[in-house]
Amino acid sequence: MHKYVEKLLNGRKVEWKKIWEVTIWDKKFNNVEKFKQPKTIKYKYLLANDLKKLIVENGNVKLLTTSKTDYWTTEELAGDYIHEGEIVAIPWGGNPIVQYYKGKFVTGDNRIATSNDTNYLNNKYLYYYLWSKIDLISSFYRGSGIKHPNMASILDMDIPIPPLDVQREIVRVLDNFTELTAELTAELTAELSLRKKQYEYYRNKLLTFGDEVEWKELGKIAIIGTGSCNTNEAIEDGKYPFFVRSQIPRKINNYEFDETAIITAGDGVGVGKVFHFVNGKYALHQRAYRIVIKDENILLPKFLFYFFVNHFYDYIVKTSVHASVTSLRKPMFEKFKIPVPPIEKQKEIVEILDKFDTLTNSITEGLPKEISLRQKQYEYYRDMLLNFSKGIGKK
Repeated sequence: MHKYVEKLLNGRKVEWKKIWEVTIWDKKFNNVEKFKQPKTIKYKYLLANDLKKLIVENGNVKLLTTSKTDYWTTEELAGDYIHEGEIVAIPWGGNPIVQYYKGKFVTGDNRIATSNDTNYLNNKYLYYYLWSKIDLISSFYRGSGIKHPNMASILDMDIPIPPLDVQREIVRVLDNFTELTAELTAELTAELSLRKKQYEYYRNKLLTFGDEVEWKELGKIAIIGTGSCNTNEAIEDGKYPFFVRSQIPRKINNYEFDETAIITAGDGVGVGKVFHFVNGKYALHQRAYRIVIKDENILLPKFLFYFFVNHFYDYIVKTSVHASVTSLRKPMFEKFKIPVPPIEKQKEIVEILDKFDTLTNSITEGLPKEISLRQKQYEYYRDMLLNFSKGIGKK
């Protein structure tokens, strides 16, 4: 327990209750004993598509979707679906989150709770405590498709109830911490956005060439081919990276290639947008392409990678006969023209772009790491403030 909370308690009792003992929910749940839900508060809800139709700018009624959003509507548009109160919500289906809201709202398909006695349990405290237990709550979401919560397990969760003044102080501290973290994250995100724009500007500038350099068709200077693996061959703890058609590689125990290559999706939503640079052993999906430079003394693989990222999508859109490009064929790659500046110039460009790439995209360096650290710091202090051992304060 945090020393500050221990000081606030000053030896006073912390009671432990089950969630069902201190909350009222929006409906009676099938596998929950009747005595655990003597009362419910009904809320009309709308499905996602109907909620979206209500979205307006500068509305004064919150649209409580089943994910973290900032949508609003008006009382006129909300009509009979408008509710008012102080509530905590979890989604009935999908990815588990915990939301708090106080005021007028229209809800999506959420399960909604409120304290059955706000002189005993503060609703905002309830929210912070449940959010601190999101991993446990997530374990209660089950299903082969869209996951739904086992409400019996959620209602049987334990919650520590310190004196009301302690709850309010914990809420005050966490509210301030939340606001500070949001401000810092917004500043860092704005900085990251600016750096990305700078990166794109310089990348485009550095990779724009005219007649001052020699141009070669990719088919003349590179080996172009596909892999032979299927997605279902992936293994969670495999030894080697397995490049499919998405931005996130998978794992596999067998490798097909040991080389330096550029990888890109051959079909699907990642066409012209998914690129990987690999150096070593890997496996490849049968509808993903590998591009291997024949002579690295003429063209650096990393230079080609950056050129692909910057220009390939525009090229395939212009050369495609369709309004949208859904798949690629080998001839499309072979005709793609590549500038071949002097090798020293290529090295210089790669060095500059590597530094920009590290700053903007790396998960272990630069601003993304800073944003992640701020969030982890917040979660650490939140969990410390809400960490009570059973028996604390009892005499």
